[in-house]
Amino acid sequence: MYFYLLTFLTLATLFHHSLAQNSNQDFLNAHNSARALVGVGPMTWDATVAAYALNYTNSRIGDCILVHSNGPYGENLAKGTGSFSGTAAVNMWVAEKTNYNYATNTCASGKVCGHYTQVVWKNSVRLGCARVLCNNGLWWYITCSYDPPGNYIGQKPY
Repeated sequence: MYFYLLTFLTLATLFHHSLAQNSNQDFLNAHNSARALVGVGPMTWDATVAAYALNYTNSRIGDCILVHSNGPYGENLAKGTGSFSGTAAVNMWVAEKTNYNYATNTCASGKVCGHYTQVVWKNSVRLGCARVLCNNGLWWYITCSYDPPGNYIGQKPY
């Protein structure tokens, strides 16, 4: 009996934990934590930007291919399996910080850092994100859109 109760509580905690990492506030918190570390002010959630992110994310559920929308906003994309959460996606983008050299405003040779610089882009102040399960039932597709967009060549993010 104890084993079953413990298993139930563990599963309930995991389920709650995975839901707790996909809310609008969770996306915001993950972004704003990274921004605070470099002295950039917080973003706010924007329903229009979020609607754009959701619409685009829904358009990719059939093929689940990471291709940018080329829309009016800055954009970060991610996909993952299992309980891949919005917070996990943002943390993955923020982990690119180690590839970014602020002094030279460049990424390390052969490395990617543009997702990170978009997260911390000081002029991007409105955020909207979406997370959907692709039709294959395996991949979660996540889009975060940023207004105004960042990553302008020759400009530093902060």
